[in-house]
Amino acid sequence: MFKNLTLSFNGIGQSFMSYMQELAQNPFKMITLILDVLIVIYIIYKFIMYAKKSRAWQLLKGIIFILIITAISEVLQLKILNYILTAFMPYGVIALIVIFQPELRRMLEQLGTSKLTKYFGLDKDLETKTKEDIYKVVIAATELAKTKTGGLIVLERDIQINDIIDTGVKVDAEVSPQLVVNLFTPNTPLHDGAVIISKNKIMAAACILPLANDKDIAKEVGTRHRAGLGISKESDAIAIIVSEETGKISIAKDGTLIADLKEDTLKTILIKNMITKRFGNEKRKSKEEKVKKK
Repeated sequence: MFKNLTLSFNGIGQSFMSYMQELAQNPFKMITLILDVLIVIYIIYKFIMYAKKSRAWQLLKGIIFILIITAISEVLQLKILNYILTAFMPYGVIALIVIFQPELRRMLEQLGTSKLTKYFGLDKDLETKTKEDIYKVVIAATELAKTKTGGLIVLERDIQINDIIDTGVKVDAEVSPQLVVNLFTPNTPLHDGAVIISKNKIMAAACILPLANDKDIAKEVGTRHRAGLGISKESDAIAIIVSEETGKISIAKDGTLIADLKEDTLKTILIKNMITKRFGNEKRKSKEEKVKKK
């Protein structure tokens, strides 16, 4: 048995050496090999990440285990076990197609539609995604205002506020009005503190913000408003505050509080500060660079 293993390894070694010599003589083949390996690794990585998000992950681990046992049985010459496992392999392929039918169909649908860009990580451009998130936040703030549910939503801009995010409970979820409203529902574990939206995701909830203690702030301003002002003074983040007493919506930005905002006004301010100033400047810079090159 060990003699056969030695011969087998020697054969693999010789084949590998001859292939490496061939690559050394033709550098182009080396480039295609590297490209080939990278594509295969990327496809395997995307498949594993996709499988982890579905019930297929547990089944996949079981399949890998069976394949390993089959390989070991062949190496150790466990003929009965190897015969049983290899005999059921063709039926196993059919069973896999049946078991993974929903996942396979979903993947094929993505390959055949515009969702292909999303499948390979090329999601919507940042400007469009940010605009959609703003609309969702405005809807959430409006819903909170209708029910007079206190809320404090912080939108991170260029200055990162990871230290603030670390004070809360990690959420790391897509932005949705339902989730934001649910996080501020009274008498729930995460309703106190601020919700932080960073990198187009709800990164954390129940975060503790620094309080503004300026003497020129009106005494009737509550803790949420002071917290919103505090974070807007220490960073370029924008804080949306919904009053629990009045149901009015306010915005704190650049150390200034803008109170009693209607839905349209709130949306306009957020679009101006989160979209126009940021992406508008980037487009202007790119146009200026093109003009200079000409």
